[in-house]
Amino acid sequence: MSDMSDTHDTNRMNLDDLVAVDVHTHAEVSSSGQGSLSEELDAAAGDYFKAEHRRPTLPEIAAYYRERKMACVVFTVDAEAATGTPAVPNEEVAEAAAANPDVIIPFASVDPHKGRLGARQVRRLVEEYGVRGFKFHPNVQDFAPNDPMAYPVYEAVEAAGAIAVFHTGQTGIGAGARGGGGIRLKHSNPMLVDDVAVDFPDMPIILAHPSFPWQDEALAVATHKPQVYIDLSGWSPKYFPPQLVQYANSLLQDKVLFGSDYPLLTPDRWLADFEKLPIKEAVRPKILKANAARLLGLG
Repeated sequence: MSDMSDTHDTNRMNLDDLVAVDVHTHAEVSSSGQGSLSEELDAAAGDYFKAEHRRPTLPEIAAYYRERKMACVVFTVDAEAATGTPAVPNEEVAEAAAANPDVIIPFASVDPHKGRLGARQVRRLVEEYGVRGFKFHPNVQDFAPNDPMAYPVYEAVEAAGAIAVFHTGQTGIGAGARGGGGIRLKHSNPMLVDDVAVDFPDMPIILAHPSFPWQDEALAVATHKPQVYIDLSGWSPKYFPPQLVQYANSLLQDKVLFGSDYPLLTPDRWLADFEKLPIKEAVRPKILKANAARLLGLG
């Protein structure tokens, strides 16, 4: 096993030099060429997002964000139990972060169906690899976030002081495929995560994406539960529902986070469209960097 604490990291992250922190980017391919989705789901996602260069390597991701003076949270999605497809290894993401500590913040993904084995994996990834958070995709992993089956994994995440990210709302994965590729949209209702926030009050939670068709539910949960945040990834800001913009400007200005969903949506496009939103000048830097820096303990 690797001990990432011994990794040479002379290029530590300099928060002052960063223009933004992107809290939602995907490692879609391993060094061996292995992706995290089946061919059917991967093709459907590509068609849905019409994304170019869908499968950048981890070194390419680092170079891409370094060129833009941004940091990025990177993770894979472990949905092996539901899809039969192994994920990009969490260890590979963490090793890329150790090699590029100026730009990559390592998150991981552990399939909640793994139960106690998954809990051990969480502890090992945090203790030995410096992983800062864990991504859950209830649609692809085929589970309801409030299913007690997942609680051993959450317990380990909370005990480790790590962050939990939950995909919420519509997903492009499986869109247009026969039967939606077996993806059940009901699992991504943010009200299911409200139960998790009650049962794990010391685990910071990020509700990923504008949560169509449950945007009001997401705003309610983030307003009511102090440890719940919202990231704005996966949608161009020009499509944000008005109530999301309103809350980002007011009640949730300290709890809304910039995320792109790269490589499915580029930060270049996201930021260009964000410039056109009626966001208060005092709030804009919070969304782009300050809120994430505080949540992630950067700087």
